[in-house]
Amino acid sequence: MKEKSEVAEDLENEVQEDISKTVEENSSETEKETEEVTASEVEKAAKEEAEEQEVEEAESDVLSQVKNMKKHDASKLLVDKAKIIVQEAEEQMEACKLLLSDDLKDYEKAKQALKEGGLDASEALLLELGYRNEEEENPEDENVVFKMEEKIEPIILHDVSSGRFTGLLLALLGGATTLTGLVYLATEKLGMTLDVTKVPSSDTVKNILSWFGTLIGTKGDAFLGGAFVLFVVFAVMGIIYAIRVGTKGSKNLQFALKQLEEAEEYTAQKGNCKEEMDKVDAHINDAIETFKMYQVLLNEQKGKLQRISHIEGIKEEPSEYHEKSLLEMKDTQSLINAIHEFIDTPMSEEGKLSGKSTLLLYSAKNKIQKLIDRLY
Repeated sequence: MKEKSEVAEDLENEVQEDISKTVEENSSETEKETEEVTASEVEKAAKEEAEEQEVEEAESDVLSQVKNMKKHDASKLLVDKAKIIVQEAEEQMEACKLLLSDDLKDYEKAKQALKEGGLDASEALLLELGYRNEEEENPEDENVVFKMEEKIEPIILHDVSSGRFTGLLLALLGGATTLTGLVYLATEKLGMTLDVTKVPSSDTVKNILSWFGTLIGTKGDAFLGGAFVLFVVFAVMGIIYAIRVGTKGSKNLQFALKQLEEAEEYTAQKGNCKEEMDKVDAHINDAIETFKMYQVLLNEQKGKLQRISHIEGIKEEPSEYHEKSLLEMKDTQSLINAIHEFIDTPMSEEGKLSGKSTLLLYSAKNKIQKLIDRLY
């Protein structure tokens, strides 16, 4: 029995030989294929450039919309935009997961059809004929075909507040503090001492307001003094409120822009996941078609093995069979080994399509092509 490392090395060498042979056989078509690939790459690059341009235009459109808006309204619009693009990315990813789930179901059905349509019977006939497998058999333990590992942390978007409520509270606090300060200033100038535990008398209030009246050029007018006090208090409250709302609006706008950038980055990462899922989708569908082809060929090989068993009987040593019979056994075993190698290897590697699985699928398809080339 060969060691696993030797088997892997032999497989890699065999695939490399197959690739070299394919390149040599198709050398006359190289220029044409190169032109097709180049055209495809140019088209793909143009498509990516167009998509980037659309994103830039969309961002420019959003920024132009918020340019002349109030900061709070602009912030709300940006947050809504971020929520929309995240939702679209999530919906797109869910669609990819659903597609992958359907693909895996179809894959399992195709694999089961292959086993029942020639694979199991061919293996049993080879065993019955006493043909020994020269390669190490892989265990048939059930494995996870593809496991998606999404490493992207979910993004949480927060709404923005206008700051009006906190601005009102701060304005009331500032107004009360200003009023207290003004009263204290007046009592100090008048040489009065207020008892804070009692409500001041009307005369005391009149004297204090009259003093403020003198500040605006009147002769102790309590009414004008009271108006002056109210003006100062409300002016302070208005300034505090405006500063709070304005500062909050600026912070909200910066916060909303940052969230929009994070949402776009999140969407880009989700887009990369979608691209990977598209590769897996293509790989699984390619595998299903390969299973169908193997089912046809192994069903045919099963008939040949049955013919050998019926005509030549069961020999004690494989060398006693006819040379052509041995070749049919070898071909059958080669097909079985190739498809088992692919089936027993998980398609996923850290949540992405495994390079080894891709290589083994290529090898399995190449085995088919070799047999077909010899038959026709």
